[in-house]
Amino acid sequence: MAQYVPPVNIHTLTHTAPGLVIHYPQVYGLMNPGAEEAINRAIILQIQDMQREQQQVQTGTNPQTTATFEIKTNERGILSLVLTNYTYSEHMAHGYTVTKGLTFSTANGQSYALSDLFRPDSSYQAVLAAEVNRQIKERGMPVLESRPVTVSPNQDFYLADKSLVIFYPLYAISPYCVGFPMFPISVYDLLSMAPENGLLSDLAADVV
Repeated sequence: MAQYVPPVNIHTLTHTAPGLVIHYPQVYGLMNPGAEEAINRAIILQIQDMQREQQQVQTGTNPQTTATFEIKTNERGILSLVLTNYTYSEHMAHGYTVTKGLTFSTANGQSYALSDLFRPDSSYQAVLAAEVNRQIKERGMPVLESRPVTVSPNQDFYLADKSLVIFYPLYAISPYCVGFPMFPISVYDLLSMAPENGLLSDLAADVV
């Protein structure tokens, strides 16, 4: 069973500049100041990386960029969120959106890659890829290539309640009209590949 850990406190901060509005989260009041600093720094660095990526697709004039975020999990010492950055400049056929997931331990500020959720000796990539391809077929989702979709150790993801949600960037596996392909997978189906004291185990456990 998992011990109760209260949610972390989160401010919504807004940065504005000509053609730019960025709404982003800032955690505060953590027992570990180092963890708080690490989480907030990682969020800022990710936003900056997303802005640089956006600048590469702003082919026109008068660029307008809006950044937002969603909190997906804030419980059990886990903070999982999604940052979204939308940009449009004149004469582009349509806007372009970048979305990234970030997942942290609120106890120590560690940022988790997908590979960190599983035991190194597990076949988690093959299992996740099989489930992604099953959902693609079941949902009749159009894809750009006929070969099976793969899952990388650094694949984008977030945690939401009892699910691991794998997602892909625009154009990575499907046409623009699909948006961001997202594939929720129950954590209960993944426990055999997860460390005993890992995030997936913590999410699946009953709370005392």
